[in-house]
Amino acid sequence: MLIFANKLNTIMKKIIVSIAAVGFLVSCNQTEKTAYVDNTELIKEYKEMKSTESRFNKKMEKLKTELDSVAKGFQQEVQEYQQKAESMSMQDRQKREQELMQKQQILQQQQQMQSNKLRQESDAVIDSLIDVVKDFVADYGEKHNYTYIFGSNETANIMYAKEGKDITDEVLKALNKEENKTENAEETKE
Repeated sequence: MLIFANKLNTIMKKIIVSIAAVGFLVSCNQTEKTAYVDNTELIKEYKEMKSTESRFNKKMEKLKTELDSVAKGFQQEVQEYQQKAESMSMQDRQKREQELMQKQQILQQQQQMQSNKLRQESDAVIDSLIDVVKDFVADYGEKHNYTYIFGSNETANIMYAKEGKDITDEVLKALNKEENKTENAEETKE
């Protein structure tokens, strides 16, 4: 009876070791689901990004028109001064030239400040949209059981990928579909 128990015990140990080995091999053979997206394409073709670019291009054109108008007014002042300069005393000319130079510096500073303000506003909005895209890709990966979704861009972070690993179009469609839902919900509220 003791011999039978020892053999049974040995067989059980072999079965347990075999099951553990098979489990280990199976887990090693499971491939992780990976893919990549073209970051540049994803951002460029995102509907909200296109809308944002259009909005800021309009703001930039409006600012340019305003600045051109102010510059035109300043040019008229300069031309008026040039026409009257010969009839002015040396002291009056120097005073007027100083005033015009100060005005030109102030106008340039205002132009620079307004351009910088618009650029900073644009950068902040674009950064927030990039965060939205990153979060969306993370959620997409989780919902579709990806272990990794890599990002590629013009600097070629992904040097090679098997065909079918680029999911940029799938993600972009889902992202823009989500954006349409958001737009429709906002329109319904209004």
